[in-house]
Amino acid sequence: MADIVERYDIPKQHFWLHGPRSGPPVEHDPATGMWNVYGYPELHEILGDPATFSSDTMRVVPKHLLPDPDDFSLSGFITQIDPPEHGKLRKLVSSAFTRKVVADLEPRIAALTRELLDEARERGRFELVTDLAYPLPVIVIADLLGVPSSDRPLFKQWADALFQRDAKVTLKQSAESRMEDVRTTLKPWKEMSGYLAGHAAERRVRPRADLLTRLVEAEVDGERLPDEQVVNFAIVLLLAGHVTTTMLLGNTVLCLDAFPEQQDLLRADRSRIPAAIEESLRFFTPFSALGRATTRETELGGVTIPADQMVMTWLGAANRDPRQFPDPDVFDPDRDPNPHLGFGRGIHFCLGAPLARLEGRVALDILLDRFAVLRTDPDDPVSFIPTPTMTGVRRLALI
Repeated sequence: MADIVERYDIPKQHFWLHGPRSGPPVEHDPATGMWNVYGYPELHEILGDPATFSSDTMRVVPKHLLPDPDDFSLSGFITQIDPPEHGKLRKLVSSAFTRKVVADLEPRIAALTRELLDEARERGRFELVTDLAYPLPVIVIADLLGVPSSDRPLFKQWADALFQRDAKVTLKQSAESRMEDVRTTLKPWKEMSGYLAGHAAERRVRPRADLLTRLVEAEVDGERLPDEQVVNFAIVLLLAGHVTTTMLLGNTVLCLDAFPEQQDLLRADRSRIPAAIEESLRFFTPFSALGRATTRETELGGVTIPADQMVMTWLGAANRDPRQFPDPDVFDPDRDPNPHLGFGRGIHFCLGAPLARLEGRVALDILLDRFAVLRTDPDDPVSFIPTPTMTGVRRLALI
């Protein structure tokens, strides 16, 4: 990996991309007050045991590090909810991401990809993220939700403010420093909440055939979802529904630039595209870390973790664990099996995984048609998202 790290100037906080780790698979970090899990079998166990490793991490965050509940609430934020509430909420929208519903989107995704590439060609330059990897998935998820895709500059502004930050994940932050971080993120959060609340209110008066209407009209245990839950659920769908594909597509193209022999094989046989995408998810895992909170004392990887501890699960590192993946630093689409954790595992397995895979497959196939070779521009360096828990390019110019 040394040449790739140097070539693309991969940030140091993406430590799993800088060579094999030498430490244990589970260890406590006194500096951050958290437990870190890097090993594949250990992470596999965590994600399959939500009773012990809860997604409700806010309950173990020191009170002085939490925003005022009047300013910020995670009610309805499905990634932070445990069973049984989680299953009820997930069921509300799972029908929007069935295999058939997603497959029926393929013509629309192909048409959008060609349209976006045509527009880029008229401008005479091509930067993958701005011209395709961002607008394609955001238009698709906006259409599904029922919000105007023409508002995508707003969505990008909010997503960048929330995700494009290099702040270290820690429970040892000072109250003053934490409040500064909270102020930075609350503004885009409130703007996005207000925007989606307005659309939700409109659906109550004039329902449509879209996901937002489904959330507004949904009932759980005989009761409609509170407005706050509707809005937070919609935020998750809007953000996760496009950020994942944006990173996935950019990362896959970067892999094909780094390993040109694999690009040649892919160009000669397009049936290899799905396998290349899966290996990209392992090699450059988009959401590379997730937080969990222990509900009881438990043993993991030979160590005992007390109850009520924050546990960071490093998916990106687990997907490089040589105990599970031989030659983990080699991009090998022929890897079989390839049980990567790029979309998570268990009850929180990415709801939009089928859509992200379809968008990646269709877009990559058309890119290979349009470009004789997918090669980064040496005069316009690749730039990575600085966020420690996400792996993805924010700029990738092709020549």
